[in-house]
Amino acid sequence: MTEAVPLSLCAREPRVPADRLVAEMVPPPRFDSVRFETYVPDPNQPSQAEAVTVLGSFAAGLGGAHATGSGRRRWFSRKPAAPAAPRGVYLDGGYGVGKTHLLASLWHATPAEPALKAFGTFVELTNLVGALGFQQTVATLSGHRLLCIDEFELDDPGDTVLVSTLLGRLVEAGVALAATSNTLPGKLGEGRFASADFLREIQGLSAHFRPLRIDGEDYRHRGLPEAPAPFSDEQVTRAAHATEGASLDGFPELLEHLARVHPSRYGALTDGVRAVCLTGVRPVPDQSTALRLVVLADRLYDREVPVLASGLPFDRLFGEEMLKGGYRKKYYRAISRLTALARDAKGLVAP
Repeated sequence: MTEAVPLSLCAREPRVPADRLVAEMVPPPRFDSVRFETYVPDPNQPSQAEAVTVLGSFAAGLGGAHATGSGRRRWFSRKPAAPAAPRGVYLDGGYGVGKTHLLASLWHATPAEPALKAFGTFVELTNLVGALGFQQTVATLSGHRLLCIDEFELDDPGDTVLVSTLLGRLVEAGVALAATSNTLPGKLGEGRFASADFLREIQGLSAHFRPLRIDGEDYRHRGLPEAPAPFSDEQVTRAAHATEGASLDGFPELLEHLARVHPSRYGALTDGVRAVCLTGVRPVPDQSTALRLVVLADRLYDREVPVLASGLPFDRLFGEEMLKGGYRKKYYRAISRLTALARDAKGLVAP
């Protein structure tokens, strides 16, 4: 059998045009086919069925002309009046209750062309502002019917002011909002920075949304997912050479490379990669590195790229101090997603 020559993520330095960043703001492949009809509510959690009903009505209400709360464009006023009621829904709940499924279903159900709807994570939204600039981002998204923001988190004061201002401008332009998070909008930022100093911005964000609680078993009651036992360096290397489209990199080298690539390009970093093979997985050394790894894990998970690794199992990536800190939700999510991708990769290793 002819061996494949593995790719290397560390050898890639993608350049992503700004228009691609906007065009790719759609639900990831994992959620291409989800709909409200494919969401199965837990009969013991009435809030899940209620969320489907509320979001279905919300989507149906977006079928008119792009407008402010008045229902039509104000052609003769210099600035649209802000709607009196929140022009957004905010899905709050623990991991595993299907918030992203519901958010993607809302995107699919909204009666508008894909070009008039945007879907992205909070990080992707802030990266878009970094790539386009604030004014161009406002101009680009203002013509949209709906903006869906998955995994809404505020990690620093700069993001608080940026997102508060951006969403305020978009709501004034008539854009409807929908977001998911594990933190109620009024509580965003707690545990990360002195949120009291930015209370006005946080309250301004909260005013844009109607909170919609989705109950279910929370990840903290389940603990960390048990990661599969890692393979040996030799097994990972052999699998990389036997798998068409696989990449092969040392984990420490990949972490160093991520520091040289803007997170908005991590999706492009994995273009055409069918499996990621890593040798020498070890605990991440610091928080900045850990947060970059979280973004890469999200992009790999979105694209359903299996991850085969040697070294430590993924549930030992982040130290105890990190898992107790302000970014713990991000780290738990990364562990969960990398663990799922590691399970998907088991079939790459020959018996």
